Formats: sequence, structure tokens, C-alpha cells
Amino acid sequence: MSQTSHQAPLAPRRRGRYRRRLRSRIILSFVLFGFCLTALFAFATNWARMRVENQLVEDVMNRNIDEYARRYYHNPEVSPDLPVQQMLGRVVKADRFEALREEEPDWYELPDGIHTINGRDSATGEAFSYKLAVRKTGQEWFFLAYDMTQTIRGESQLNRTLVLSVLVFSLLSLLLGWWSASKVMKPVTDLAQRLRAYRGGVSQPEPLAPRFSDDEVGQLAQALDDYSARLTEVVQRDREFNADVSHELRTPLAVIRGATELLLAKEGLDDKVRQRLQRIARAEAQCSDLIGSLLLLSRNERGQGRANVAKVAEQLLDAHRAQLGGKPLQLRLEGDTELVVDAPEAALSVALGNLIGNAVKYTPSGEVVVRIDPGQVTVRDTGPGLSSEDAARLFQRGYRGTHSGKSLGGGIGLSIVSRLCALYGWQVEVAPAEKLGAVATLRFTAASA
Repeated sequence: MSQTSHQAPLAPRRRGRYRRRLRSRIILSFVLFGFCLTALFAFATNWARMRVENQLVEDVMNRNIDEYARRYYHNPEVSPDLPVQQMLGRVVKADRFEALREEEPDWYELPDGIHTINGRDSATGEAFSYKLAVRKTGQEWFFLAYDMTQTIRGESQLNRTLVLSVLVFSLLSLLLGWWSASKVMKPVTDLAQRLRAYRGGVSQPEPLAPRFSDDEVGQLAQALDDYSARLTEVVQRDREFNADVSHELRTPLAVIRGATELLLAKEGLDDKVRQRLQRIARAEAQCSDLIGSLLLLSRNERGQGRANVAKVAEQLLDAHRAQLGGKPLQLRLEGDTELVVDAPEAALSVALGNLIGNAVKYTPSGEVVVRIDPGQVTVRDTGPGLSSEDAARLFQRGYRGTHSGKSLGGGIGLSIVSRLCALYGWQVEVAPAEKLGAVATLRFTAASA
């Protein structure tokens, strides 16, 4: 069953989660920037070291293997010495090629050039790595091995140092971001605190701009001061207008009420004249209630008093019975007659009167039943009912339902009801009935009932 429900606005939502705060975004930006920058620097350092080291080692090995071969050809009977540490040289003659296949199968298959050999010693289980320079001729194969074990250990130490550097600089970025965010956000926080201090406070707030520097926050404070001044001026004009309208309208209404009471007090009045005078008196009372309620709405103030729901509902039903004009419609009141709400009769009369008035207006025949239950009152009619579109938009200001036809009205009655419910903490909803018509429900909070 589609329905619309209006109630008092929810309490302001809690301040945003930590990840949504501007301070957190600034800190996170510093941390990410510091981490990415140091990680990129560490990667570039490691890549450059590896590239330069490989180039240097290969250049040295190319020169040394050429020198090794030159010394061998200078005196083939003597094994040449190597002037460089961490190097091992070997010459394999043609008659030993097949033996090399069995001794060092990896070496046998390698072409000329510089090769990297990695593995693990089968005896000790320790990992090893070396570069091997290969020069092959028809009669001799020259091998020059350069031990890279110490280099790999140094590389591991460097990598650990780089990782530690990334962590340290990320921590420093976090501290710097925290400090910067505190400095940057302090004026904004002060501005927000001063604005919160004005909430519901004095009507003429103290200017904000003089308390802040002439920067972006100061410009924001100046803009807020300008907006506050314009808003205060509008509110003041609105209050003066409401007071003037209330005074000017109450005066002729008081004259109408006095004249009507005097005429009703006369003896021998014709019944039709008396009915018309009573109708004028009811219209004057309804207008006075509406003016008082609208004035309170404009000020966003609750009126003082307590109202008996059954009494107000009976008065409203009596007023509508007098205006039926032969319309085949029965108006009934049933349920709890002792329900009292913490609100003036004028406000309850306007809210409940709009619900009853709409039910009477759009029900051509049948009945309108007002039922009072603990904490709520329902108005049920046997009219044409509601469409899903009407149920969703019924409380919008200026909206008139699809069944309104050519009936008079500007579509603001239920909007006023919605605003009254928000002011007093009530809930109002209108929904299609199960079989025929519609059901309007006005619920009162425990504090107001």
C-alpha cells in the first residue's frame, strides 16, 4: 500500500566519518605523496645501481678475458695469473672439450658473451651467483668467472636500507601532514565553532571577519557576514510583516465576531438568518485559528495550551454538517473522547480541519468517520481514493490531486498540515483504504499526547 508520511525533521547527522574529514584528506595526501616519492626514489636508486653495476662488471670482465687470452697465447705453457680479485680463469683446449661437457655442462653450452649463473652449492647448501665471460675459438675456450656473492649480499643490505628509508620518510610525511593540517584547518575549525555558537543564539551575531586574517578563510568569513546581514534583514522584515498582517487581520475579525454575537443575541431571529450568522461565526473562528497557527509557523514557535481532540473534532464536524447542503454524506465521530494533546486548539483545529475538509470535499456520498485512538486520530472516507502519484506528492505545496477536478483550492492545505506536524513533532500520513476511499492518520508523540 503506497502512502506518504511527514514528521518532524530528523536530528542533524553526526559529523562525518574520519575518512571524510578535510583534515584527514590533507594528512592522507601528505602520507601518500611521501610514500610514493620515497618509493619511486628507492626503485630508481636500485635500478640505477643494478644497471651501472652490471655495466661496470661486464666491461671489466670483457677487458680481463681479453687480457687473459693474450697472456695465454704469449706463453701457453704457463697458466696466466689474474690481477683482479674474486675472479677465476680457465682455459680448455680442444682435447678437453668433451670432458668439459661432463664437468660443467652449463659452461659447455654457453655462447660467447657475459652470462649470469645462479645456483646453490650441493655440499653446503649455500646460494651462489657469478658472472661468466666466455670466449671460444677453434682450439681453446676461455672462461673467466667473477664471484657475485658479496655483491648480492650488499644488494640485500641496500634493499633493506631502502625499505627502511621509505618507512621512515612515510612516517615523517605523516607527522608533517598532521602538523600542516592542524595549521591549515585551525582557522576553518575556529570559524565553524563560532558559527555553531551562533546557532539559535542572538538575532544580531557578532561579525566574523575581524577575527580572521585577510586570506581565504577571512574572505569566507566576510561572505558569511554579508549573508548573515542579508538574512537577518529578511527575517526582520518577515517578522514585521507577520506582525502587521496579524494585527490588521485580527481587527476586522474582531469586528465581525462582535457584530455576529450581537446579532445572535437578538430574539426572534429567523432560522435561516440565525444559521447564516452561525456560519459566519464559525468562519471567523476558523480564520482566527488559521492566522494564529500561520503566525506561529512563520516564527517557528510552538503555541502554549492543551486541546481535547474529541472536542475539536466534534466542532469541525458540526461546521461541515452545516455546509453539506443536502449532500448524501454522513459525518461520524467515534473512539476515545479523553485524548488530550499538548498543543493549542487553534493548531490542532487547522491540522485536523484540513484532513476532515479534504475528506468531505472529495467524498460525493457515503460517510466520513473520524476515529480517535490512543495517541492518534484517523479520518476515513468513502471517496474515490488515491493514486500512487497522489500519495507520493500529496503534501507538496501547490499540488492538487488527480481527483480535485474543478474544486476550489490552491493545494496548500496539506502543506500547512505538514509544517504544523514538523513544528509539534507529530506525524501525518495519507494512504488508500483497503476497499474504497482514503485514510488520513495524524499521530501524536508521547510528549505531546
